[in-house]
Amino acid sequence: MSIVVKICGLRSPEMLDAALAAGADMVGFVFFVPSPRNLAFADARALGERVRGRALKVALTVDAGDAQLAEIIATIKPDLLQLHGSETPERVRAVRRRFGLPVMKALPVAERADLERIRLYENAADRLIFDALPPREASRPGGLGRSFDWRLLCALDCAVPFMLSGGLNAGNVAEALRITGAPGVDVSSGVERAPGEKDAARIRDFIAAARFAGQGSVAAATAAAGP
Repeated sequence: MSIVVKICGLRSPEMLDAALAAGADMVGFVFFVPSPRNLAFADARALGERVRGRALKVALTVDAGDAQLAEIIATIKPDLLQLHGSETPERVRAVRRRFGLPVMKALPVAERADLERIRLYENAADRLIFDALPPREASRPGGLGRSFDWRLLCALDCAVPFMLSGGLNAGNVAEALRITGAPGVDVSSGVERAPGEKDAARIRDFIAAARFAGQGSVAAATAAAGP
């Protein structure tokens, strides 16, 4: 299968170029002040222009209002909005209607019961992204470099494409894909040398590992099908 790879939290031209050169399908830009990956609008505009259609631009927000979303869209002209907060299905639908852009909704996962929310969101969002549930004391949503039990996603029944996130890196992404069969993966801290500071070699290694894992899945499926 062809794995969709997203490199999120990009903040510099050099690391954006590294992600694009390595073949990222999606590049993510964070608009959430508490995050070490938060982008100022002036920087975001320059990075957005630099993509030049080589990948899909994803704008990540957390419980953003319409005014903030409008400013982000005008600045970076994203191809996709990623809602990573506590947005309800009704809010997801409202964002899609108002701005006319595809929406990817993040759902935190810690146990099987958390997957019940798929039914609430799969008719509201264009994509889902499964991330680890943050600790109670966390000031930010998302996996924060931690993974969840990938076995929870085995044989997942989901009506829309989904991505796996949380604690991924070049060393474990193949195993994560083997277990979950996810059609896409998203990484941020797993390709960083420090919070908010991406590493070009780690970006290249992650994308290469994900691509190799995807090729292996195709070969296995072909062999199983037989002549």
